[in-house]
This record gives sequence, structure tokens and C-alpha cells, in this order.
Amino acid sequence: MGRIFSAVVLFALSGASALAQSGGDTFSDRGDGDKAHISGFVCPLRIGDFERDAVGEADPERQSDFCAYSARDGVYGTIRLTPLSGGYDAKTALAPDFGEQESTGGKRIAEKTISLDGGDLSIYTRTYRTARAEALEYRILFAGAAVKNWVVEATVEYADPRDTREQADFLQAVYTAAVKEIAAK
Repeated sequence: MGRIFSAVVLFALSGASALAQSGGDTFSDRGDGDKAHISGFVCPLRIGDFERDAVGEADPERQSDFCAYSARDGVYGTIRLTPLSGGYDAKTALAPDFGEQESTGGKRIAEKTISLDGGDLSIYTRTYRTARAEALEYRILFAGAAVKNWVVEATVEYADPRDTREQADFLQAVYTAAVKEIAAK
């Protein structure tokens, strides 16, 4: 649990910490503490119970950036923004993440395309069970969709049933904001 978030934190705490906090030229500070991305997407200081920990460059080759969030008791959310070049197939794009989960014992428990609040945006999701402890099942949910000229991918690590509402609220907030804020270029 927390492998992706841990990697993000290690990156942020490494020699690239200045970049992770400022996001280089792709993020700008707003007066309210939020970070505005060049896509138009805003990584707010808070999303529900989640507090933003870092922003930065996720993958220089793909020109991909991230916003990392955490909440209480090991609940993590990450948003990855990548310019869309050609078509987008979320299942293919997220395959390396799926492979990592499967190689470490994660069990796929759900895979579906959803539409939040009846909107037109189709969001591909896949959920893995990563561990069980007492009455909790630890899960990681991957989501991906193309929004205008950007790919918006979200990952949420949480415990079911304790954090299921927070996971759903995070996903709703991310994709609602993406549709509203991202400008077509």
C-alpha cells in the first residue's frame, strides 16, 4: 500500500524537491495556495479530506506532470496530466501500472468504464486489492480519460469500506474539475 505515493514522495524529497514543489514552468502559484497547471487544470490545496503534498514532473519524456495528495490513515490520491498526442487508450496507457500491481501480488477485482454524474466523459477504471487486514481490504484504483487535449489519470489508494466515500469523492472532484478547467489548445 502506498508504493506509488511513496515513489512520488521520494522524488519530491530528493534533489528535485524544488521542482516537485514549484513544478518548474508547468505550474504557477495562485494567491489561494492552489497550483494552476498549463493545461488549465488547478491542483487545489485540498480536495475534500485530501491535502496536496507536492506537484511536479512525473515523466519528462511524455511531458507528464503530477499532483500528489494524502488524507488520514494511508489514503493517497495522485493526478497525472499529460498532453494528448493522437488517440488515448487508458487500458494501454495504464498497463505499466497494472503490471506493477500484478507483479507484487495485487488482484484485479473490478474493471469498468464510468461516467460521473451522468456526464459525457467516459472514464476507464480498474481496481486492485493489494492486501487485507482485519475488516479492511486495501485497494488501489486507477482511472484514465482524455479531456480535450489532455490525458487525466488518477490513482487512489484506500481501504474499503472505511475510505470508499473519500475515494469516490476524490475521483468525482478530479474529473469534474478537469472537464470544467482544461482548455482545448
